[in-house]
Amino acid sequence: MTPTLFIAGDSTAAIKGAGEKPMTGWGEYLQSYFGASVRIENRAINGRSTKSFISDGRLDAIRKDFKAGDYLFIQFGHNDEKKDDPLRYTDPETEYRRNLVQYIEAAQRLGGTPVLLTSVSRRRFNSAGELDPFAVGAYPEVMRQVAEETQTPLLDIFTASQALYRSLGEEASKKLFMHLPEKVHPNYPYGVTDDTHFSDEGAQQIAKLVVQALKHNTASSLSNLQQLL
Repeated sequence: MTPTLFIAGDSTAAIKGAGEKPMTGWGEYLQSYFGASVRIENRAINGRSTKSFISDGRLDAIRKDFKAGDYLFIQFGHNDEKKDDPLRYTDPETEYRRNLVQYIEAAQRLGGTPVLLTSVSRRRFNSAGELDPFAVGAYPEVMRQVAEETQTPLLDIFTASQALYRSLGEEASKKLFMHLPEKVHPNYPYGVTDDTHFSDEGAQQIAKLVVQALKHNTASSLSNLQQLL
């Protein structure tokens, strides 16, 4: 039976509608790496945190469709740090931790494999031209800790994406993100400068990082999925 890989996450991974293009979520490019051997169910959605994804009933919806042998990729953080929004904000050391465990246990109880993905980094360079190691706050580090504590496979996309931006440099890395001057695209007539959401090229590059991290992960629970790449 063909396994399904569910993505639970935010706008950095989510499928974008025609009115949002050329903005693209990295999850839109994952299917191309697996072909017909794995079915990708991208349930990531714009604006959600670990908290609001659950309160919206979206984790429950995944539970209903999830079967033994499936995979749950979990990537949040960007909206969890929105302190001005109590419906989304989670303290990284308390509620965020608890929520991650809830996602992990949801997959495990149904006979599947949870996989934690640290938040893909925002493009945030400081005045010295160096990347901000806290571009998504404490959330990537807390997820690493939860992965170790729960023995859950981890794909460190925060570190990998920062390495990518660093290799391109401050100027060239803009092409990975939504940087458009005015009157270039009908969806953004006034232009856009967005260092969180990806261009089509950026989404392709992040999806590639996700697959590379998956290929090099040594967790035995991922060996079957790795063989399907």
